[in-house]
Amino acid sequence: MVYFSKILKMVIKTADFVKSSGKWQDCPEPKIPEYAFIGRSNVGKSSLINAMMNKKDLAKTSQTPGKTQLINHFLVNDTWYLTDLPGYGYAKVSKSLRKDFEKLITNYILNRRNLVNLFVLVDSRHSPQKIDMEFIQWCGESGVPFSIVFTKADKLKPNMVIKNVEDYKNELLKTWEDLPELYVTSAEKKEGGDEILNFIQKTNEFLTNNNVSFDE
Repeated sequence: MVYFSKILKMVIKTADFVKSSGKWQDCPEPKIPEYAFIGRSNVGKSSLINAMMNKKDLAKTSQTPGKTQLINHFLVNDTWYLTDLPGYGYAKVSKSLRKDFEKLITNYILNRRNLVNLFVLVDSRHSPQKIDMEFIQWCGESGVPFSIVFTKADKLKPNMVIKNVEDYKNELLKTWEDLPELYVTSAEKKEGGDEILNFIQKTNEFLTNNNVSFDE
């Protein structure tokens, strides 16, 4: 598990919005590595993305859960995509629209061939939530490479964050032999994001060194 630490971080030179897509087929050409971020509607996803990219308004934040309703692509350092996915779970939308979101998310995750890793965000302030555990289980059963990112760690005392993370680990180990990478973050204090960027940088270097291509 990766807690806050001093590391040689990826330098973000450019981070630019590319497009929003209502269907996974409309996403940018899948020719470079892609890393997607997803979580419940009020987990702090946009705030974390903005903190990582050091841009205040790159991903749109809102007090209203469910603001992100499309697949949003950002090109980082002209070499990889960061993807902001619609939140799952609670949102002030109709059931039919919620089903549309679920279909959009599922189709994207299962069909986007350049998706290297899915970062699943969960709120560190809470004990394991059923909807998060179900989504994580689905990722595992579907063979989706993913990591778990605990958000809003600044909202609790450190010992409580550790306890809640341990609760998640213990719950996962009931059905998992090995745990995915775990990150603890705070968008407010800009902590934990560098570790995620370090993982992305190392992964991109591996893909380049091994001549990995995403062409069909």
